[in-house]
Amino acid sequence: MSSLANGGRRKSNSESSSMDVEDEQIINKMVSFNISDNLTDESDGGSFVNGVKRRTANPRITRTRRTKSLYGVMPNCKFGPCGSILDDSATSLTIPDPGSQKLNWHKPPLTVLVIKKMHDENALSAFTQLVKWLIQEKNMAVYVEKAVFDDAMCSENPVCRGLQKQIKTFEEEKDELTNKIDFVICLGGDGTLLYASSLFQASMPPVMAFNMGSLGFLTPFSFQDFKGQVTQVLEGNAGLLLRYRLKCVICRKDSQMSKIPHVKQIQRSHSTVQSKTHMLVFNEVVVDRGQSPYLCNIDLYVEGKLVTTVQGDGLIISTPTGSTAYAVAAGASMVHPNVPAIVITPICPHSLSFRPVVVPAGVEIKIMVSPEARNSAWVSLDGRNRQEIFEGDSVRITTAQYPVPSVCAKDQMDDWFESLAECLHWNVRKPQKPMPTLIDSPSTNSLTGNSDSSS
Repeated sequence: MSSLANGGRRKSNSESSSMDVEDEQIINKMVSFNISDNLTDESDGGSFVNGVKRRTANPRITRTRRTKSLYGVMPNCKFGPCGSILDDSATSLTIPDPGSQKLNWHKPPLTVLVIKKMHDENALSAFTQLVKWLIQEKNMAVYVEKAVFDDAMCSENPVCRGLQKQIKTFEEEKDELTNKIDFVICLGGDGTLLYASSLFQASMPPVMAFNMGSLGFLTPFSFQDFKGQVTQVLEGNAGLLLRYRLKCVICRKDSQMSKIPHVKQIQRSHSTVQSKTHMLVFNEVVVDRGQSPYLCNIDLYVEGKLVTTVQGDGLIISTPTGSTAYAVAAGASMVHPNVPAIVITPICPHSLSFRPVVVPAGVEIKIMVSPEARNSAWVSLDGRNRQEIFEGDSVRITTAQYPVPSVCAKDQMDDWFESLAECLHWNVRKPQKPMPTLIDSPSTNSLTGNSDSSS
């Protein structure tokens, strides 16, 4: 007699085999993984050609499960027997798998940009140790900003002066670094990483950030073991966190850029003052009332539709990374950097019902000064390039196609939650005391449900 388990009938061998095949197909569709990380080759023959093994006889491949769950998925786009999403590769839905974001060097990195915190003695000491080691031990070409050697603290340091002859220098807004730098190392705090992002207004190299600042939320590495840590990264043994950036374009009234239908179609060549009106933003775009005593009165458009008029001190449009910066101080939720989203947060709105919202990455957001506004507004990009906008001007924002590839110290989840706990003291409170030991008594017996029924 066949046995039943969990209310179901026993599956036949053919049904079980069929379901195993279907499960295997579903798993393969859920995530595109690196074969070298997930397959163990136990074949007894074959050869490697251009890094690919050509098997010759009865290969045996054992699939080993990941140590982490497959939460990077490609959603099934067939809905019931009749519905589906239009089959177009340009609109395919893909949720990135954080476990598969590993650093891969196509060729050995030869150039490194070192950015240090200015006017800091500890950062200067680390800077000289790191640069000397990169040049002498790793044979790398090191780039440093010219302003570092102009600093009195560095110019008075004999070791720093000796290294200056072996280092290539650059000047911000004068020298283009995009195609020159293979790797970036930051010595400082979160502001140092923001500055590094601003230097690359297109594709950015992998960046490794050492914590030498005040907070260090975005800088997970400690400098004590810098040689071993940097070596691991240079050898490609590191995970990456792709931090989304925002593409922000400020369009003046009746300008050529204001006539372009979508911000994604605006290229940097369309901007006359590139550093001011067209930027990739790491944390947030802030529109506020400046020094005016009146409320900021601005219209908010999402995908070309007016969704609301903001009356208050201003508005924050932030990346997921920026959600733990100015936005969280204004009441926004903290969003993991790997979540594809844009966070819209009002600053002191004159309405109790105006709460922060999260919209999908890639939508176009447009901000304009309302015709009824009593004053102009001010825009700042990552706290820099502050400029005034007037009626008819617009600030157009969307998700940029160039993220910041940030090297992880452990992995994407551990780094983020450790930063929440250590830097922001997230959910820190005194623990609740355990229940005291109860002494048997009529009152305690009634509480625990142990009553003596004997008479």
